[in-house]
Amino acid sequence: MSLKPNGLARAAVRFKPASFAGTFVALMMSALIVTACGVLLETGLRASVPAERYAGAPVVAAADQSARVVADTVDGPEETAYPLPDTARVDAGLAARAARAPGAAVAVPDFTFPVLRGTAASGALTGHGWGSHVFTGTALSEGTAPHPGEVVLGTDAARAARAGVGDTVTLETADGRAGFRVSGLAEAGAGDTAGGDAGGGGAAAWFADDEASVLAGHPGRADAIAVLAEDGTDPDGLAAAVGASLAGSGAHVLTGDDRGEVEDHTLAYAKETLFAIGASFGAIATLVAVFTAAGTVALSVGQRSREFALLRAVGATPRQIRRAVASEALLVAPLAGLLGCLPGIGLAHWWFGQMQDRGAVPDAVELHVSGFPLLAAVAVGLLTALGAGWAAGRRPARIKPGQALAEASVERLRPGVVRTVLGLAAVGGGSVLAGVAASAAGSDAANASLGVVMLFMLAVALLGPVLARLCAALFGLLLRGGGASASLAAANSRTNARRLASAITPIVLAMAFASTLVFMHTSESHVASEQLRDGVTADHVVTNPAGLPADAADRAARVPGVDAAVSLLDTQVLVPVRGGGETSLQGTATQGVSGSGARLAKVQDLDVREGSLDRVGKGRIAVDRTLATAAGAGLGDTLPLHLPDGTKAAPEIVAVYGRGLGLPAVTMDRASLDGHLTSPFADTLLVSGGEAGPLGALGEVTDASGYALAQNVDREFGAWANYVMAAVLGGFAAIAAVNTLVMTVLDRRRELHTLRLVGSTRRQVLRMLGWESLLVSAAGVVLGTAIAMITLTPMMRGLTGESPHVPPLLYGAFAATAVALGLAAVALPARAALRERQG
Repeated sequence: MSLKPNGLARAAVRFKPASFAGTFVALMMSALIVTACGVLLETGLRASVPAERYAGAPVVAAADQSARVVADTVDGPEETAYPLPDTARVDAGLAARAARAPGAAVAVPDFTFPVLRGTAASGALTGHGWGSHVFTGTALSEGTAPHPGEVVLGTDAARAARAGVGDTVTLETADGRAGFRVSGLAEAGAGDTAGGDAGGGGAAAWFADDEASVLAGHPGRADAIAVLAEDGTDPDGLAAAVGASLAGSGAHVLTGDDRGEVEDHTLAYAKETLFAIGASFGAIATLVAVFTAAGTVALSVGQRSREFALLRAVGATPRQIRRAVASEALLVAPLAGLLGCLPGIGLAHWWFGQMQDRGAVPDAVELHVSGFPLLAAVAVGLLTALGAGWAAGRRPARIKPGQALAEASVERLRPGVVRTVLGLAAVGGGSVLAGVAASAAGSDAANASLGVVMLFMLAVALLGPVLARLCAALFGLLLRGGGASASLAAANSRTNARRLASAITPIVLAMAFASTLVFMHTSESHVASEQLRDGVTADHVVTNPAGLPADAADRAARVPGVDAAVSLLDTQVLVPVRGGGETSLQGTATQGVSGSGARLAKVQDLDVREGSLDRVGKGRIAVDRTLATAAGAGLGDTLPLHLPDGTKAAPEIVAVYGRGLGLPAVTMDRASLDGHLTSPFADTLLVSGGEAGPLGALGEVTDASGYALAQNVDREFGAWANYVMAAVLGGFAAIAAVNTLVMTVLDRRRELHTLRLVGSTRRQVLRMLGWESLLVSAAGVVLGTAIAMITLTPMMRGLTGESPHVPPLLYGAFAATAVALGLAAVALPARAALRERQG
């Protein structure tokens, strides 16, 4: 036999296909994971949406739609941008300055805002300033342009209101309810129907530019300034000129697809979501993939220790052995990586499409697939195979031939010193981080818990043989009365602890990560549902997708029998919180309350722990205790925050409550949000007492339980995202576990044949393997569950203040799946191997 390294590698692949097939599958699956996450990450970095409303305006000037935090790092000050919950606006007077820029034909301040028709049941219109028609394509079909106190209605809006030119319609805006004379009718242009802006068919109203900002609730402020170019003017040149004209104003001058981000604020959140999946989850998934693939490669090399020992005995040098292992990696890894890229792209397409269907990513965003993620996937697989093969092949290449033959016959009982020390260090590090997580709150607890699961998984991998031997010893005690097959299974497991450990580790991975991701969501949802159910004490809850009239609470309060009525406007504010030694801005659910704290207490129980809701008012807010801890603030302190449009504020905390997970974590008076939101209309009306019938004129009426159910449905995307990530990680680890078990069974064909020769029946051999599989599955489930609970307990204590909520049926399904996969992965190849011997 030739001792050339490449010849050895080709011969090994040809004559030991089962071992290399397992390695091939593991590397292919790792490439799949890396490719899918890499494609989503690249899409998040490159995502853009084409301008629709501003397609007719080559240059747009708008405010920065992000709040920024500057942190000191080892590399110097580093700025991080966080998307604003609502639109930041610019001075409408900048239109005059932009119009004076060389090459500018006209500059128009743009306004977009909701308008309610005369009755709540009539729905809403989208309001604009009439000046926007020059770039949206909207044109009068009848009548004249509006003056103050007048309105131009879209054809659908006029038809629904049964109004024509000269008639008066009652409309409600942020400035209140008033009558407007219809000065004209218009056909909405492409810019006004983009994205359903005008209801998709003209459900819009246009007002005089002079009063549009007042009606929008932002006097003197515009959403953006649209600049049209003179004939022959280059957009980039015009942008430079406009930028010079607006220097010092703080406005950003945008062209091309950058204009689309001004009109579609969901893009910023879509980028965050894609980056979180592609980078944060992708990093964890890649580590797991590398971890599992490396274990499979090491198992493959270890299974051929006898062959390496024989090669050393007949004269192969250590260098030749190492080169043979490297050549095997070069033969298998690139092809496995390339084949894994194809289903990885398919997974990315499916994942991306599902996020678009659920509204997390705008439909206009396209998936970007380039060669970078594919190259990274192949490179990661190749480096993993080379590294794992080098590590596993060091000892058989280094030791003496006689010692190599002895170790190939009998497994070493004593684990390596370096491996043991590193494993114990991982256990110590995980224990320390678990203590840190237990004493932390909010994101600090979550971040520390992530380190806990990673370190304990590393410990399982490093101390696997020791743990496997302990599990086998315990298994033997439990199965003393299980007959010859059970005793033989226990003896086999004790003797071949390394083989047992290689099979247990992927199951531990699958159980730990799937349980952590899924039960993290079930725990949060359980606490949130309880808080929402206990927190809403109102008898009736009124909602209206179009928004509730400003006087909805007053009208409800006049209904006979009503004790209290409070309208709530739901939004978000950005609160600076500390986590991992750094300050970040956390988007925090906020409710603007129309009435006093005493009235709110009659319809909503926030579980106040400190202070009083009676003091909530201008410059004074109430916050959830978990948020207060994360922000490092308490009762009587000021809490710096960014209002929805980015305006900075520092209200005083006058109450701290305990139900900020199921209910909004910040409670402030409604007036504090005036001028900082696109929609001034409340989302929810809570009513105590009275009958539901008279409230139907305001919107859809339900009770507290029906409202809680609807709110839980709104959290479905978070649940879906966690379940998909758990399925990706758990599914990958499960496939790796099955792959490893199949590899170990096929490698034991000689042993199974020997058992048959000494008199064991086929059923006894299969029963022995079944007991071994049960041991592997049970050990994996127990260790994985332990790691998940050590991770989840401090995390949930920090995030919710309660212990993890583990639904018994869901956990039972996880455990049963692990056991079933283990039994199937052993039984099927074992039956095939025994049939092969019989043949």
